[in-house]
Amino acid sequence: MKIYTKTGDDGSTGVVSGKRVKKHAPVIEAYGTVDELSSFVGWAAASAEATSFAFQLEQIQNDLHVLAADLATPIEVNPKLGRFQVDRAKNLETWMDEWEARLPPLRQFILPGGSELSSRFHICRTVARRAEREVLRFGEEQPVTPGLVVYLNRLSDYFFVSARAANLLAKVDDQLWDQTR
Repeated sequence: MKIYTKTGDDGSTGVVSGKRVKKHAPVIEAYGTVDELSSFVGWAAASAEATSFAFQLEQIQNDLHVLAADLATPIEVNPKLGRFQVDRAKNLETWMDEWEARLPPLRQFILPGGSELSSRFHICRTVARRAEREVLRFGEEQPVTPGLVVYLNRLSDYFFVSARAANLLAKVDDQLWDQTR
């Protein structure tokens, strides 16, 4: 079977309902950004193999796959599809709480960067924020499972805390924002 179909050459793509929509439709932007985020999480995982983050990042990628499937499948098309469960965010909260207990208190803004893993986590954080915005935009057109936005909001927080934790593990200081520069 060939991977290319040529059916999208006109700027449209098929969705689960069987309809064709523009490739820039809000639903495509939403789950496409989640897919992009998953790719960046995989990139971060490539630097996290020997750390406690490896399992967490694999779980997050699985969560993002379920989240994207939820977005791609309108409730009326498949009401029996297991919708994304907001309790998946509890793992993120637990992991953040564990790290925050070890991190020095943050008293001012930091700049993205430091160690390579921290930098990758900061990219994941910003893409997670964009994914959240895209899901909210799509939600103005069609109902979305409420847990999606909660998870993406928590996920960007997770990546912020993880970026700081990655610097701590690498013995690299967070770079503080200098307002005078």
